Amino acid sequence: MTYYQHIVLNLHRRLYPNEDIRARIIQAKRYIDRHYYLALSLDKMASEVFLSKFHFIRIYRKYYGKTPYAYLKEVRLARAKELLRSGMPIKDVCYAVGFDSIPSFTRLYKEWTGTSPGKQMSNSG
Repeated sequence: MTYYQHIVLNLHRRLYPNEDIRARIIQAKRYIDRHYYLALSLDKMASEVFLSKFHFIRIYRKYYGKTPYAYLKEVRLARAKELLRSGMPIKDVCYAVGFDSIPSFTRLYKEWTGTSPGKQMSNSG
């Protein structure tokens, strides 16, 4: 490495110290977008980007304004809404988007949309 490359690299590190962290957080969001239907734990999400789960939560919230788990829940519920509108049964939708309990899916869906999954299906016709 030449002297000037070394100077530029050091200057870059001082000006943009969090570039690596930002790239990891973006990578984590993309991972959630692609794998929302899997059983994703906070440990799994954090390990995908090589961060401790506590640091991961703190940095993710800083960049996106919500925790990774809150974002995962939103992605799952948005996809569930699409599937319900297509006529897929509630039970199938629940498991297809990564929930493991129909009652918890129904409760969260109602909190998020203001209507039950059953009413969402009847309104899609």
